[in-house]
Amino acid sequence: MPLLSESFARFCVGMVSVATRLFSEDQLGQLRSFPDIGTDDLIRYFTLTGPDVAFVDPGRGRGPGDRLGLAVQLCTLPWLGFVPDEVTAAPPAAVTRLAERLAIDPAELQGYGRREQTRTGHLQSAAGYLGWKQAPPGARR
Repeated sequence: MPLLSESFARFCVGMVSVATRLFSEDQLGQLRSFPDIGTDDLIRYFTLTGPDVAFVDPGRGRGPGDRLGLAVQLCTLPWLGFVPDEVTAAPPAAVTRLAERLAIDPAELQGYGRREQTRTGHLQSAAGYLGWKQAPPGARR
C-alpha cells in the first residue's frame, strides 16, 4: 500500500481553503497553532514506544532536528488530528519529553522543516505509519 501521496497534501490545502470561509482570522490562527497541553495529554500522546523510536531512527538518513520534528508530527497527529504549520512551535513540555526519549537536545527542533517538502514528507510518513488512509476517490464530494 503506498503512503499518503500528493493528493493528501492537496486535500489539506483544500481543507484550509474551506476553513478560511468558515472561520475568522482569529479562529484560523488558533487552528493553525498548538494549544496548551495538560499532563494527561502530554503522557498519553507524547510517549514514544520502541517501534516509534525505531521509526524516527537516524539510520534512515535523518539528523537530530529531522528526527525530533518527525516525532513531534507523529505524536501531534493523534492528539489534534492534524499538525499545525509551525512544528517548531509545539508545546515546550512535549518537545522536551520527546527529545529526552530520543537523546536529542530540544533546541534541535528550531532548525526543523525549513524545506516544506521535509515537513510534508514527514507528515505523509507519520500518517502512513499510524495507519491513516486516504479516502477513496470521490468520497470527499
